Amino acid sequence: MPRPLIGITTYLEAARWGTWVREAAISPQGYAIAVLKSGGVPVLVPPFSPSAARDYMRGLDGLVLAGGVEVDPSLYGEAPDDRVDDPQPQRDRFEVELAKAAVEADKPILAISRGMHVLNVAQGGTLISWLPDVVAHDRHATKEHVITVSVSSKLGKALGDRAEVAGAHHQAVRRLGTGLIAVAWADDQIVEGVELQGHRFGVGIQWHPERGGDLRVFEALVESCA
Repeated sequence: MPRPLIGITTYLEAARWGTWVREAAISPQGYAIAVLKSGGVPVLVPPFSPSAARDYMRGLDGLVLAGGVEVDPSLYGEAPDDRVDDPQPQRDRFEVELAKAAVEADKPILAISRGMHVLNVAQGGTLISWLPDVVAHDRHATKEHVITVSVSSKLGKALGDRAEVAGAHHQAVRRLGTGLIAVAWADDQIVEGVELQGHRFGVGIQWHPERGGDLRVFEALVESCA
């Protein structure tokens, strides 16, 4: 049986080859390695042409919405915040359409960090643009913390009721998008994981499992593609 093709969204960044510097669609290798080790075949998806999103999803078996800079606040009705890095509108528009196409096609989705925010915005949700203003602390800026997980969720079936996760962030889900439910929380009740109700596998997580050795969420994604 052929291994499933898992699309991985890419970053738009300046890259260097010798004396050449050009904008490039690139991806940290951790995502591809995690997909490979979990039984899938990684396919990097450049963030161009939102109109091609459905064509991509017809050819892919699953999708990883990867991390990166924050989502353009205009996409969820907020004003820019000077403390937040400048958005990449081209990538944002493409990934929102890609997320919508994956949801419509019932293709398995693993949305990581920024990817969870993209999924939430694609479903009509909103974000907290600067988390310390809301929670009055900066613990989410540290790399490791313990979260609580709903054991009845797909995420809980993969991880159990508690997990130690790594991933600093200063934005978070404010209002959940249509069809999304919260399934994991930090100790201050900030949402750390979401799932799409009625979807084969639509999971969003705030942390970065591709940076560590625990690939259970990637394994669950690949298994759901069978």
